[in-house]
Amino acid sequence: MKKLIILFLGLAQFSWAQNAFELGNEYYQKENYSAAISSFESILTSGKQSAEVYFNLGNCYYKLHKVAPAIYNFEKALLLNPNDKELQTNLDFARKMAIDDIKVVPKVGFNKLIADFTSAYYYDSWAWIAIAFAFLFLAFFIGYYFSYQTWLKRGFFGAMFLSILGILISTSAGFYEKSRTTNEKPAIVFAEITSVKSEPKLNSSDVVLLHEGAKVFILESIANWKKVELTDETTGWIEESAIKEIKN
Repeated sequence: MKKLIILFLGLAQFSWAQNAFELGNEYYQKENYSAAISSFESILTSGKQSAEVYFNLGNCYYKLHKVAPAIYNFEKALLLNPNDKELQTNLDFARKMAIDDIKVVPKVGFNKLIADFTSAYYYDSWAWIAIAFAFLFLAFFIGYYFSYQTWLKRGFFGAMFLSILGILISTSAGFYEKSRTTNEKPAIVFAEITSVKSEPKLNSSDVVLLHEGAKVFILESIANWKKVELTDETTGWIEESAIKEIKN
């Protein structure tokens, strides 16, 4: 009985989230972007999240010319669905609304090659890819076990080896991507204008001024201060209240 109640509640919550998503889309079509935002954010408040919800939120904020929340939600969506070209395009448009034009210093070396490969999918997606390879291995093993011709056995054995290799690569990629996204800690500046300080105190000298929508990477924390690095590798301290971390 308890399991049935849990199942019923889960289905009811899913149905409610779906209705809120559809309602948000209706508001968006009617250009009532504030109401659409309320509908989409109610889904996130309930504990549900998806790339589609963040994508639609980003579009709503973009229409209202709210640069920081637009970029933040597009970044959240991209984290969940890194291969979406339309999403990347909309994020690029939103970034053009930001005042700061910070140079991006390209990463080089072997770590960049690995990151470029693993970032093609979200780490949960890598887990599903590993599971798919596991099922392939099982299918090839069955084929190998019941085959009587030598050439078939060799073919299935080779396929089994490739499946194991696929499992190892996708599993390793998933763990690496999980570690990378956890350690990278990107954040978006939500304050209209804020100073990056040389030390974690208000009376220290300014390193650079940032405006809403700028992207930074959190390196460490002290009290209500965050040490951040910009995309041009400038580092400094910023007040915690001025930024919003893009968490997984």
